[in-house]
Amino acid sequence: MYDVAIIGAGVVGCALARHLARFRLHCALVERANDVGTGTSKANTAILHTGFDTEPGTLESALVRRGHQLLGMHAHRAGIALERVGALLVAWTPPQADELDSIVDKARRNRCRGARRVAEDELYRREPHLGPGALGAVEIPDESIICPWSTTIAFALEAVGAGVDLRLGTTVTGVRPGGDHWELLTGTEVIRARWVVNAAGLAGDLVDRWFGHGDFSITPRKGQLIVFDKLARPLLHSILLPVPTPRSKGVLVAPTVYGNLLLGPTAEDQDDRTDVATTGDGLASLLAAAQRILPAVAAEEVTATYAGLRAATEHRDYQISVHPEQRYACIGGIRSTGLSSSMAIAEHVTEQLGAAGLSLEDRDEEPAVPRVPPLGESRPRPYQQPELVAADPAYGHILCFCERVSEGEIRDALAGPLPARDLGGIRRRTRATNGRCQAFYCGASVAALLRGEVGS
Repeated sequence: MYDVAIIGAGVVGCALARHLARFRLHCALVERANDVGTGTSKANTAILHTGFDTEPGTLESALVRRGHQLLGMHAHRAGIALERVGALLVAWTPPQADELDSIVDKARRNRCRGARRVAEDELYRREPHLGPGALGAVEIPDESIICPWSTTIAFALEAVGAGVDLRLGTTVTGVRPGGDHWELLTGTEVIRARWVVNAAGLAGDLVDRWFGHGDFSITPRKGQLIVFDKLARPLLHSILLPVPTPRSKGVLVAPTVYGNLLLGPTAEDQDDRTDVATTGDGLASLLAAAQRILPAVAAEEVTATYAGLRAATEHRDYQISVHPEQRYACIGGIRSTGLSSSMAIAEHVTEQLGAAGLSLEDRDEEPAVPRVPPLGESRPRPYQQPELVAADPAYGHILCFCERVSEGEIRDALAGPLPARDLGGIRRRTRATNGRCQAFYCGASVAALLRGEVGS
């Protein structure tokens, strides 16, 4: 019997599990995939947002702002790659330029006090490769880039280390009341919990209906993205943002903590909750946008393309609710800002659960904060640390030359309390197979280690 069962081990579910682990609670984190963070959490723009453009006074605005603060501090403790590069929101047309003052005003109402107008001449001094015709910009100095893979894994590692029961490969197919608890039905067993939290992401509305609610419906919104080769990285210093529309934040160009450039996303509503395929038309639209924003990038090599789905709803705000009489909480409609707000959502929902009757008794000691491997380019990688290589030569034996990933790192990813179970899990823990050759060179060696063939 669990005190709390959380359905969904994306970045929000893992953040909540980590936060609840601070209390004397027996918790389960239930995920249908074989790893954490395999849905929206792994396929986004990898930006830690300040919330400057959220609607002031909304729950999303408050939680993104708080989440930016919390995750910014936690990333340093946990070793999550994070770089404060700042953002420039660029106007390309006179109507967009007319909106810049109101964007600065909204940013300041969202407590982003560093927001300011940037004139055309300063804009081109800072970003000389910017396409011609920009009319000015707004600077948001605290926007940052982050490793989304490490963030979710770090939350899960801390939760598991503090006693949370992580149940991967477990699909919840329904629920039924069991007196003073809920019974979560799966294909093989029944999981019993006094409280249930719905953090099911794209399936959040479907799970919500199991409990008799129907306050929102999810229409998956596909975002396609293009990753450019590391040789393109010098073309850009800041995140370049468009003037947002009521429907979408638009197409951006941003550096990544791995040393690449990222272009996207599109915003395509669809019915299919599983279709994450890229399309010729979608990628062509992104390249057309790049020709205007950063024309030189068109001559650079494309390393990869991918798509993710956001849990868009008919509402403009998060759909977070707690139902004390049912001992049920729903975390729904967490769109593209979920990574940024994840820790604040966990904090907020925990407070709401406590107010609704969940006993929140502090543990004698705070859970330890495990450090994740350094995946960003701003810190020395294992092969660059002579003492580490001298102590264990496996860290000097490079298997993935594109991303400079060693045998030792892959070995570590296959061990510990949250090991990789497949090639995708290795990629998210090490960057192996994620480079320009897309596993053409290293794929066989990495797969051999996954199969346990030592010395491959």
